[in-house]
Amino acid sequence: MQTDPRVDAYIAKSAEFARPMLARLREMVHAICPEAEEAIKWGMPALVWRGKNLCGLAAFKGHVSLFVEGERKPEGGVGMGAFGKMRAMADLPTKAALTKMLRARMKAIEAGPTRRVAKPPPEIPPDLAKALKTSKPAATTYKGLSPANQRDYVTWITDAKQEATRARRIAQAIEWLAEGKSRNWKYMGK
Repeated sequence: MQTDPRVDAYIAKSAEFARPMLARLREMVHAICPEAEEAIKWGMPALVWRGKNLCGLAAFKGHVSLFVEGERKPEGGVGMGAFGKMRAMADLPTKAALTKMLRARMKAIEAGPTRRVAKPPPEIPPDLAKALKTSKPAATTYKGLSPANQRDYVTWITDAKQEATRARRIAQAIEWLAEGKSRNWKYMGK
């Protein structure tokens, strides 16, 4: 069991009710995965296995949370993590429930990263398609953009609530595209 003194300090400065709960959760995780290494991530204790986040602990004013990476809280659940807001030792997950979740996470880590499937390019709204036909440089730039960058333009235009705003955005998009610019060109590094 590899411990980190920063985790000890986090537990020590937590509310009195939270200290035994955090210590017990930490102990349970190490019992299930003895090779887990401790760290502080996002200001909270995290347990890492094979360089990947396994789970994290957090203490709040009135509750403690345990979140296993990749797990979602149940529908209608309150608080962070699959186990919700734990206010007393009786609220802690059973070792069997925690073991099941941690082993699933470890299996996912062993399997490696899942490959993302790229979203297809967005459907071009008719008014934008018509405007692109009026400017060959704009159309060429648009076709050369990644689907995500095309989606940025389409979403920006279709999110306009008024027709006048939509028309102004299309005109602006054509101008920027003709200059070879992506939608968020102002924020791109030089």
